[in-house]
Amino acid sequence: MSTKRITIPDDFILGAAASAWQTEGWSGKKPGQDSWPDLWYKNDRHVWHNGYGPAVATDFINRFREDVQLMKLAGLTHYRTSINWSRFLTDYEAVTVDEEYAAYYDQLFDELLANGIEPMICLEHYELPGYLLEAYGGWGSKKVVELYVRYVEQVFARYHHKVTRWFTFNEPIVVQTRVYLDALRWPYEQNTGKWMQWNHHKVLATAKVVQLFREKGYQGTVGCILNPEVTYPRSSAAHDLRAAEVYDLFYNRVFLDPLVHGAYPAELFTLLEKHAVAWDYSADELAIIRDNTVDELGINLYYPHRVKAPSRAWHPETPFHPAWYYEPFELPGRKMNNSRGWEIYPQIVYDMAMRIKKDYRNIPWFVAESGMGVENEAQFRNADGVIADDYRIRFISEHLWQTLRAREDGANCHGYMLWAFTDNVSPMNAFKNRYGLIEIDLQNDRARRPKASARWFRQLRDSRELTVDIDDEWR
Repeated sequence: MSTKRITIPDDFILGAAASAWQTEGWSGKKPGQDSWPDLWYKNDRHVWHNGYGPAVATDFINRFREDVQLMKLAGLTHYRTSINWSRFLTDYEAVTVDEEYAAYYDQLFDELLANGIEPMICLEHYELPGYLLEAYGGWGSKKVVELYVRYVEQVFARYHHKVTRWFTFNEPIVVQTRVYLDALRWPYEQNTGKWMQWNHHKVLATAKVVQLFREKGYQGTVGCILNPEVTYPRSSAAHDLRAAEVYDLFYNRVFLDPLVHGAYPAELFTLLEKHAVAWDYSADELAIIRDNTVDELGINLYYPHRVKAPSRAWHPETPFHPAWYYEPFELPGRKMNNSRGWEIYPQIVYDMAMRIKKDYRNIPWFVAESGMGVENEAQFRNADGVIADDYRIRFISEHLWQTLRAREDGANCHGYMLWAFTDNVSPMNAFKNRYGLIEIDLQNDRARRPKASARWFRQLRDSRELTVDIDDEWR
């Protein structure tokens, strides 16, 4: 163990993130404005921890002025959230804006800017309108790509003078992986072809939005927020290396390559064809993707992913899944967040940074989410009534140090953002594991209380210096 001190550059983002559906709640929502998470909750509420879901969330839509003051107290330089596509419109075919909901965002952006906090806005954070899922099959449809671009056109026209950093999606691979690849979430259908079609249409939609933004001549940037799983093989043996390589191809490169380089990896086509996975794409679509790569990336990083070569044969009647080529591997003796069941390995940030520098033209990027969810945090409340979350301060310190170390080594990294600003609802997990700098008290009208980490984060922002004790293995 050694103590390290490192300076935080003045222009380096120290922010936090959230999403519309996980914070706003349903207050003021009109009939027919359900998103995919809303429909999931309504159809499958029992899988959400203690029955909590997006119905009330943190009630941010009614308490955003209070929360912006808490952001200021915590020292946030930037705040990333989303606009809820399903609520921004009242008619998804005619692209009719819900003026009441749109006015709320005008007020939110004004409040953030007046308090010195820059908004960074995601245009879809799982908030596919339920109507488009039911009418067209969601992102499996090229019609939905068209309607999404028309929705984004309305958003840009209204807010381009207040927001200059836009992101097409947050974690665009997640919904279809949980629904169509692993069949773990509503509406539960294992279909690898649908999974790949959703991937492609989100890549295509991103390219079309980049094209729109540039044609309109708006000031700012368009990026995408990805959650690449930093993948380590069990061993240096060729079979384990191949398992990691294929895992990386299907879960990371499927978005990283087309968004940054403008083309899917050739081997992706080869393996999908080998396993008879059908998906629809055209030369014109590939040309749009080629010509409209993103300006920057947000990268969500929580834990490493470790794999080994598969040890069992694939059943001949089971449709293809990328797990044909790999099995999960658990590193003996790994450091764990036992609440979440995730390994803690801060070096994933440095390793991802060096990969972006080497393989992805050192594109501008930032850590868009990093955080530690802990169950039953009330057990850490001190005599002053404050949750003394030293474990979170340590987690942030170790991961931030790796981010700054990577920047010093040439990574084009512009910031570090926490998940999350406040405790909030997560899919299925609900409020079980708490991530926030700010506590949300569900038993007391969702009262807000800063945790110890909030005041520490403010001191970090003010001092622009990080001091951290680092395990030797993470040097």
